[in-house]
Amino acid sequence: MMDNKFVPVMITPFNLKAKLDFDAVAKLIDFYLAAGVKGFFANCLSSEMYSLTEDERLELTSFIVRYVRGRVPIVATGSFGLTIEDKAIFAKKIYETGIDAVILITGHFANIEDSDEILLRNFQQMLALAPGVPFGLYECPAPYKRILTANVFKTLLETKRFIYHKDTSIDQSQVKAKLNILKESGNTSFEFFDAHTPNASYVMRNGGKGMSSISGNFYPEILVWMVNNAANPAMKEQVDWLQNELIQVDPLIHIAYPMSAKYFLAKRGLPIRTISRAHVLELTPAQKETLNEIHEKFLGWCNTLGIEKLSVESIIAPKVFHDPAI
Repeated sequence: MMDNKFVPVMITPFNLKAKLDFDAVAKLIDFYLAAGVKGFFANCLSSEMYSLTEDERLELTSFIVRYVRGRVPIVATGSFGLTIEDKAIFAKKIYETGIDAVILITGHFANIEDSDEILLRNFQQMLALAPGVPFGLYECPAPYKRILTANVFKTLLETKRFIYHKDTSIDQSQVKAKLNILKESGNTSFEFFDAHTPNASYVMRNGGKGMSSISGNFYPEILVWMVNNAANPAMKEQVDWLQNELIQVDPLIHIAYPMSAKYFLAKRGLPIRTISRAHVLELTPAQKETLNEIHEKFLGWCNTLGIEKLSVESIIAPKVFHDPAI
């Protein structure tokens, strides 16, 4: 199923002054692309988007668009601002960077106690204020996780303004309900992604487009292999084995994230510092040892399944100066 996709939720490398490190961003993009990813989710929670200024969000997204040069689609979060009007203004700004869709955080459009009617009304207002902008949906854990019900998902799908959904419901019955609605709609341009790595094989076997999970910031080659093989009956034994392995380590990589991912990528040879605005504490020796053990497991997965582990030294990323023309 080579049309399936793994889309990483991009982390943000920082320099020693905790400023955006564009040289490291370039190397990270090369790394992701060499792993076989089919798109990017920029300016997301993994990017520490709530710790970035508005200018940094736009600057980072614009850099990623220019560096990728249309090789794969890019989406980015755009629903920032106190009012719906503010959110629409920012959404149009980030869309102008050249991304393919602006992602709307479901928790940005209703308070935790608000009804689905309020949620839908606010979404409709957003759509009206940003005509012509293609949107996506993301059930982001922050500011709180607003899981879309099947009925709300169906209503939003029927607007034909959305082309992307990142699901975080975790519950497979809820995932299946949305996938059934999507299938019944006949909408072939809408792409459904799951954020929960333990759901990977289930989602791919039930019609999902792909995965967009934090595990791709540790071992993207593994997730690419999974989305490409999960729905192939001939690969069921290997897929089920790998899925079980991923389930075992998934809770561990979430600890101290995104610092855990930065440590892991640095261990793999990427020039990424363990500096984060979202996680201020250093990793403990025990946390580092756990990540070292997961790295050994990763090498074993590659060996068992015949997956080529990327050699960072072979991925050439020239020195990139932050110039609009690159």
